[in-house]
Amino acid sequence: MNKPTRARTLTGTALALAASMALTACGSTDDASSDAESRHTKGSAAATVDNPLVASYDGGLYVLNGDTLKLAKTIELPGFNRVSPAGDDDHVVISTDSGFRLFDATRQTFTDTEFKGSKPGHVVRHAGRTVLFTDGTGQVNAFDPTALGDAGKPRTRTYTSAEPHHGVAIELADGELVTTLGTEEKRTGALVLDKDNKEIARAENCPGVHGEAAAKGEVVGFGCEDGVLLYKDGEFTKVEAPDDYARTGNQAGSDASPVLLGDYKTDPDAELERPTRISLIDTRTAKMKLVDLGTSYSFRSLARGPQGEALVLGTDGVLHVIDPETGTVEKKIETVGDWTEPLDWQQPRPTLFVRDHTAYVSDPGKRKLHAVDLDSGKKLTSVTLPKGTNELSGTVSGR
Repeated sequence: MNKPTRARTLTGTALALAASMALTACGSTDDASSDAESRHTKGSAAATVDNPLVASYDGGLYVLNGDTLKLAKTIELPGFNRVSPAGDDDHVVISTDSGFRLFDATRQTFTDTEFKGSKPGHVVRHAGRTVLFTDGTGQVNAFDPTALGDAGKPRTRTYTSAEPHHGVAIELADGELVTTLGTEEKRTGALVLDKDNKEIARAENCPGVHGEAAAKGEVVGFGCEDGVLLYKDGEFTKVEAPDDYARTGNQAGSDASPVLLGDYKTDPDAELERPTRISLIDTRTAKMKLVDLGTSYSFRSLARGPQGEALVLGTDGVLHVIDPETGTVEKKIETVGDWTEPLDWQQPRPTLFVRDHTAYVSDPGKRKLHAVDLDSGKKLTSVTLPKGTNELSGTVSGR
């Protein structure tokens, strides 16, 4: 992906029980519908949706039941729209042309809460807080997602960067806010603000800073063009990459693992680099390990499993399950067929979203969406949608 202006970007006991029953009864994957539109009336009044998923398509959003993949509602919404978990059981954040909009996925309707601003970018969830970064204004908005069900906009902490840029921010458990430094032309590092928005730390040795992830022990990593910048125990530490140019612009973290998962690109002149290596960043030692998967992947291919497993959806159609401590590929789960990452980062490609023990994988070329059990490696169910999807996300957990 070439520096997008809008960044990327758990089912519980009920799904596990439903999955177990389905596997016992059928013993094989069942296509939930050959054509989901045939059993759905657009715009019809709908009951609440269990464990909702939200997928974008060219012209709108699909809301699906996360257990059955049944299409519950189609929402018309023009433009390129991004979807991210809001941090609670009901809502997702939709990044639109006008700003961040809060969508009640359980009830399939937009709320009145909107954070206006051009180029809405990263949405970060951590320590019970959700943080939005608006690239066009440099504004940061942080709130408690459990307050989204209340009337009106939730009480919000705000901060405005010195200059607008494609950035990201994360709020820690003690109220510190870690946010990127940069301009529209150049991004250089990160700074830390205390709970009163007073600067207490700064690092400017992370060229091209992009993306963030949090590891076990609340260590935060930011991707650089020559490694990864860590914020740990009140101090910044640089993890050096083995190559002079080594962009780790997308990361995935887990509270269950001290190791961050990142991509790894080494060609600064490529129109679109299709790397086969991933990076594993050990936040205890500030060391980086590279693992060659033998297949390329995209920025929508990285996720973490419930035990901290590193998950990568390859262009070989396989979900690679990796031990982050050793870099060993422990399991390969067939999900979709071979695919090629498009040059335009906004164009659809197979996308991975993980919630608890279930991986959801889209196959836009075939208009398919699959639910896969990470423990058994078996497909739980699949659905064919009216149109191929682009973004794929959902609530953090469900009812």
